[in-house]
Amino acid sequence: MKKIFKIIGIIVGILLILLLAAPYLFKDSLEKLLVKNINENLNATVAWEVFDLSLFSSFPNAALVINNYSVINKVPFEGDTLVAGQQLKLNMGITQLLNGGGDPIKLDEIILNKAKLNIKVDVNGNANYDIAIKEDTPGTIENTEEAGNGFTFDLQHYELNDSEVIYTDESTKTCLTLSEFNHEGTGDFSMDTMQLDTQTSTIVSYKMEGEEYLNKTAIVLDAVFQMDLFNQKYSFLKNEARINDLPLTFDGFVQMNETNNEIDLTFKTPSSDFKNFLALIPKAYVKDMDGVSTTGNFSVNGTLKGIADEERIPTMDIKVRSENASFKYPDLPKEVRNISINVDLVNTTGFMKDTYLNIGGITFKIDNEIFNVSGNVKDFTENMLINLALQGTLNLANINKVLPIEMEQNLTGVFKADVVTNFDMQSVEKEQYQNIKTTGTASLNGFNYSDAAFKNPIAISNASIKMSPGNIILEDMNATTGDTDVNASGTIQNLIPWIMAKQDLKGRFLLKSDTFNLNDFMSETSESATGNEKTSLSTAEDKIKIPDFLDATIDFQAKKVIYDDLTLDNAKGSVVIKNETAGLRNITSSLLGGDIALDGNISTKTETPTFAMDLDLSKINIDESFAKLGILKFLVPIAKGLQGNMNTKIKLNGNLNSDLTPDLKSLAGNAFAQILTAEVNKEQIPLLNALGSELSFLNLDQLSVQDVATNLKFDNGNIVVSPFDFDVQGIKITAGGSHGFDQNMNYNIKMDVPAKYLGSEVTSLLAKLDPAEVDKMTVALPIGLTGSFDNPKVNLNTNAAISELTKKLIDKQKDDLINQGANAIQDLIGGGNSNENNGTTNSANDALSGILDGIIKPKDSTTPSTTNQNGTNTNSTTETIKDVFGGLFGGGKKKKKDSIKGGN
Repeated sequence: MKKIFKIIGIIVGILLILLLAAPYLFKDSLEKLLVKNINENLNATVAWEVFDLSLFSSFPNAALVINNYSVINKVPFEGDTLVAGQQLKLNMGITQLLNGGGDPIKLDEIILNKAKLNIKVDVNGNANYDIAIKEDTPGTIENTEEAGNGFTFDLQHYELNDSEVIYTDESTKTCLTLSEFNHEGTGDFSMDTMQLDTQTSTIVSYKMEGEEYLNKTAIVLDAVFQMDLFNQKYSFLKNEARINDLPLTFDGFVQMNETNNEIDLTFKTPSSDFKNFLALIPKAYVKDMDGVSTTGNFSVNGTLKGIADEERIPTMDIKVRSENASFKYPDLPKEVRNISINVDLVNTTGFMKDTYLNIGGITFKIDNEIFNVSGNVKDFTENMLINLALQGTLNLANINKVLPIEMEQNLTGVFKADVVTNFDMQSVEKEQYQNIKTTGTASLNGFNYSDAAFKNPIAISNASIKMSPGNIILEDMNATTGDTDVNASGTIQNLIPWIMAKQDLKGRFLLKSDTFNLNDFMSETSESATGNEKTSLSTAEDKIKIPDFLDATIDFQAKKVIYDDLTLDNAKGSVVIKNETAGLRNITSSLLGGDIALDGNISTKTETPTFAMDLDLSKINIDESFAKLGILKFLVPIAKGLQGNMNTKIKLNGNLNSDLTPDLKSLAGNAFAQILTAEVNKEQIPLLNALGSELSFLNLDQLSVQDVATNLKFDNGNIVVSPFDFDVQGIKITAGGSHGFDQNMNYNIKMDVPAKYLGSEVTSLLAKLDPAEVDKMTVALPIGLTGSFDNPKVNLNTNAAISELTKKLIDKQKDDLINQGANAIQDLIGGGNSNENNGTTNSANDALSGILDGIIKPKDSTTPSTTNQNGTNTNSTTETIKDVFGGLFGGGKKKKKDSIKGGN
């Protein structure tokens, strides 16, 4: 007995050793075999992070586990990921590992966990899942001597757990998404005919041509299929599907032929309870139906039969019916009654264009208000034709009183319609509005709407539309939000295209308002900026976005427009809105005691909003302007202490912050500012206080300025101010320079200051002048201004002023000496006024002129000879001086003596 146990122990030990050693013995060979099969059969790049072999996790089978794998397409979908997943598990019999004959390894089970399958079909019909190497390609299994060495599928079970499948077909513009996809099947795939038992659950979303037909709809299908693998025919044996909670059963088959698919299916609701209809409403919007009381019936019956290929679809006849039904939720106050549904989806030819939807009528009643929709939709694929009639009354507030819909907000208002419309989608898309035949009226009263995008609820007391072919008129609309009231009327070009094709809403409207407060259209969320993170006129991160669906012109008249704490009176003009850009045209208003004229545009189309404007402000109050027009604080900061009136013209462009205030660092343009008349409060201008401290002679306590104008230019965050002149107590001042939006400045000022104000440094110089001359003597005093407007630094260049004064005094002394010399000469020649001595006087004048020229001009002057009024030849200044002095002090005496002699 001991020997038997010993033998058994040895055998078990050997088996354990083999189980432990097998992964190491076979792992490399299996991985090489898998790589070989991939390279020989797939035109794609396959990769994985972990390749492992386990004999314990699925004993008595062996499990080949591949973690974090991917399959990347090659051309024509190069770089796209076809499939990627967390884990792929392949189970096989342990004996398959010991197969030394080179036979293919048979796989019994495939399990994929957290896989993502991305299937694409391009406009040319190429599919990214078509990655198998063609059989006639050299190097495939059929053309190699080792064709028998690989993997074969002998499946008994497969699973796809917590995965996602995305199917996109660009040729048909369809997109199908299966999320939270769980599917498994059990059957013997080694047989030509088998039964496959499946369980499937998923969340389905489906779009076609941009329209959403299913949105996160829950679908469950438990079905047993009879599978004829040889003929590829699959029949329903036993099944039940649920769309949300609507049950459906199927009967029939699908057969896949070489060039088409043959379909013969019928389906129906197994019961006719009206709860089946409520089950169609997605649970994302409606709570469960426990305790809901219903009357009446609801049924869905349909057939699909025929061939499906590139040209044809199966014929169909799907009927949805309900008669005299009602429902009421236990916790809600109202009931929906008299529900009738008569809808057919029909195709009798097998061609998609012949499919049509007939709405015989959808009617319901809440309280005493009946609403009905009827019509038909034809030609789904080529040019959809739509005929609809809407008639009745719907109180929007009742929606939450009859259905437990989890809406973002509660709606109120009464909608009334009596409308018939007839149009085709090509006319809608091509904006051929004359082909849209719509008649009737529609109105909305007592409508209230709240949205996070608006600070206050929007209340529409009444809105009425009258429709006729080619003409839709907004007869009247009155709305309020916050402090804002609006009355609007106008014409709408494309109401139906806007609703059906999501085109821009086009039209022209007249908007009137007693008070239009732009602050009412700010979002409630605000965030204060700190430090230098943001340079703007506002610190609030208020979000304003120009609607992207508007292509309209709005002519407006408003008695009062409020923005921030700024009020515009009697505003009027036009706003042209298109492509998220608002063009401001001929806007005029009264503002700050003056008038405003504005043209420009604002665009929120790009991530960073932009603007451009021409602004003309006439005779506005300076003090009030600086309190309410933030941009003036940056343009002319020194003027904030002025009390009076000014004109300004501003031409600017740049970026905007999210609250549509200018980003000052981005500004470009120019401006003109003119102070008409103003009194100065120097206490509000630190710069004037600083100047007053340095210039004690300058009395700034009662300073007035009048008609001071300058031009400004914006350059890389700086404002360059052209030189301008003004007068303070008879002192002419010229100023110019630049400052930044950070208020740092660099200005140069020149003051024509009376010389006596320069102090002791010039006392000795001025002492040589008589008092009258001292009072008249002025000198230019250069002043440099740096620092900031709130903390200025004043630099008086007195040395330059003293140098200029010294030069002036020297020039004056030179002039005085010349004048004294001239007077002395006149005294010497004397008798300048007697008639007898007229000739002598003229000679003296000529001599004096020559002396002055000799003093002023250089001695070696080479001035060309000229002839004066008396015909005297002034050959050169030097010669003239010699002649004059010679005649006076030498030759003259000699001539006098000679004349006396001659007289005797």
